[in-house]
Amino acid sequence: MSSEPAIKRVALVTGSGKKRIGWSIATALADRGFSIAVHYHNSAEEAAQTVADLRTQGVAAEALQADLADEAAVQRLVQSVLDRFGRIDVLVNCASVYKPMRLEDVTAADVRKNFDANLLGTFLCAQQVGLVMLRQPEGGCIVNFGDWALARPYPDYAAYFATKGAIPALTSCFAVELGTRNPRVRVNCIHPGPILFPPDMPAAAQAKVIRSTLVQRKGQPENIAATVLFLVDNDFVTGACLPVDGGRTIYAAEN
Repeated sequence: MSSEPAIKRVALVTGSGKKRIGWSIATALADRGFSIAVHYHNSAEEAAQTVADLRTQGVAAEALQADLADEAAVQRLVQSVLDRFGRIDVLVNCASVYKPMRLEDVTAADVRKNFDANLLGTFLCAQQVGLVMLRQPEGGCIVNFGDWALARPYPDYAAYFATKGAIPALTSCFAVELGTRNPRVRVNCIHPGPILFPPDMPAAAQAKVIRSTLVQRKGQPENIAATVLFLVDNDFVTGACLPVDGGRTIYAAEN
């Protein structure tokens, strides 16, 4: 007696071209058997290399460009994934901007840039992919990214935190909007802690951050990727925001 072939699951990971957190998540999902849509904005060369590496490992992968603040571009991105793979089972909204700036130097344009990258892009991707997942009997899983420091913001990132601060509300809203229409669609959020330090961050500053975690070390992109896999696998978690921060949210050595 023949059985129907298993569905080949597909993941779209925004901001996954460069070898950063998004790349690690895409790689972890590929290792789990997913086909991968690698989104990039400006990093065409890095995204092409990521896709080439995945294909070498036998993974079906495609690099797709889009400005996520452009509604039409997001619609084209989602349609391109569907044209290539036929479905979307996981969306991971990794793309964001993170740049220090003194409060007195922040302009309206800076706030809009942060809004577009950190909030609007997440909203549009979750909206368009969520509507696709509603039509799938298997539903799907969306993972958004906030920040541990929404609980205790630090100076010089006012535009960043003001826009990232809306991600938990967005996560709750989409969990309700989509889950009430198809209970197999889930939406969650990760609040990452100190994972990747800026290249120019002094060693003393890095050591101070590490001392401000309970685990006394910085995290690795693989810690975030493992959390994404947990949220994909655990079908009884939705509308949740999970800190992955070594205890940074609840503890600070300087306090």
